[in-house]
Amino acid sequence: MTPSSHEKPADSREPADAHEKTADACGEPADLVITGCTVLVHDDRERIGFQEDAAVVVRDGVVDAVTSAAAVDGLPAADRIDARGQVALPGLINCHTHAPMVALRGLAEDLPTEEWFNDVVWPVESNLTARDVELGARLACAEMIRAGVTTFADHYFAMDAVAAVVAECGMRALLGQAYFSSQGPRGREASLEFALRHRDTAGGRVTTALAPHAPYTVTDADLAATAVLARDHGLPVHLHAAENRAQTDASLARHGVTPVEVLERTGILDTDVLIAHGTGIVEADLPLLARAGGRTAVATAPRGYLKFAWPTTTPVRALRDIGVPVGIATDGAASNNSLDVWESMALTSLVQKSTEGDPRWLTARQALHHATVQSADAVGLRDTVGRIAPGWRADLVLVDLTGPHTQPVHDLAATLVHSARSADVRTTIVDGRVLMRDRELLTLDVPAVVRELGERLPALTDRGHGRRLQEYDT
Repeated sequence: MTPSSHEKPADSREPADAHEKTADACGEPADLVITGCTVLVHDDRERIGFQEDAAVVVRDGVVDAVTSAAAVDGLPAADRIDARGQVALPGLINCHTHAPMVALRGLAEDLPTEEWFNDVVWPVESNLTARDVELGARLACAEMIRAGVTTFADHYFAMDAVAAVVAECGMRALLGQAYFSSQGPRGREASLEFALRHRDTAGGRVTTALAPHAPYTVTDADLAATAVLARDHGLPVHLHAAENRAQTDASLARHGVTPVEVLERTGILDTDVLIAHGTGIVEADLPLLARAGGRTAVATAPRGYLKFAWPTTTPVRALRDIGVPVGIATDGAASNNSLDVWESMALTSLVQKSTEGDPRWLTARQALHHATVQSADAVGLRDTVGRIAPGWRADLVLVDLTGPHTQPVHDLAATLVHSARSADVRTTIVDGRVLMRDRELLTLDVPAVVRELGERLPALTDRGHGRRLQEYDT
């Protein structure tokens, strides 16, 4: 495989000595050595490149060195992986999902958004138990690990169960307990209690956020109170906003402001906020996002937008121009049937080309940048994950490019984004721990989860009771 030419992405910050240590620095015994691979690296201007015949040395859950394969010959290590023919990438990050909703995969098909929520999803979710949530999270984490996802941002109910699954299976996650204003003050209080209880748990792999559902289900007063809590406790906010253009139009018609303007006037934009979807972001919103007082990011999940036939997509180019990072996401499997961030990365590139009418945007290298550095920034982990570089946590995946569908390789970035598949991920590593080796999951028992979940599905999917969690009326 030949290193591809560099292309400059949107940002410019980079730590010193990000890529390589000398062989002398690799002399002490290592926990893990990966040899013979091609490593995706970022230079000091955050352009991606590929270092061939390389080695990655891991100590104490951290990347200690990215060096040549020859430099680690004979280096003592507790574990070694021969990765010839494979590419080492930073672990993918699912910047917005509802992991337990895999239990509803395929249940609400070919429906407009309003009917999807009101007739199927919210009636079924009124049946949820903590055990349903736990089993769904287990299945979701297995799916994501197999697809090369090492970190996910989740926004759902009964999140203590999700936090326990993350701690057990070894993934990294930004978790938030979702709430609606219809729950009264207790919903907001429970979101805060969860965030404080689980912040920096699982050896630091679990971080937390406050998680109001959306401006159309949470009042301005509750959003303002959430912003105060976020600032007082140093917590980010993760919510849906301007999900589609219809929501923006409805907000303008009813209230005279866009959903983003609601976030601005309630103080949410003065916190660190992760906005899910944003396909309804309009030009008037851009100055508000540009001058936001906190770290603002948007998560894009294009498969669901196509499935719901939404007329617009996340304005990635406009957001890039104002310095707002856009991370790659899937949303929940109930809406798009998949937690495959690999597919989301490719679709982001293709949908942006179509929307902008420009085949030169969004390139494969830009898509990889969104899937790594920008996604890490979006979930508040910019200095922790998203790169394979000394000092960053050892969250990485090994991708096998020896299959016929990935050969020959003329442009490695294009091969990774547009030819490779999630099934080409051979090994998934988080904090230096191997969670999947040669396609074998090591931390989750999928058959047991599938059996028990199958037994629970009749009670979970019953809609005869006539209840629903909420009314979708934007």
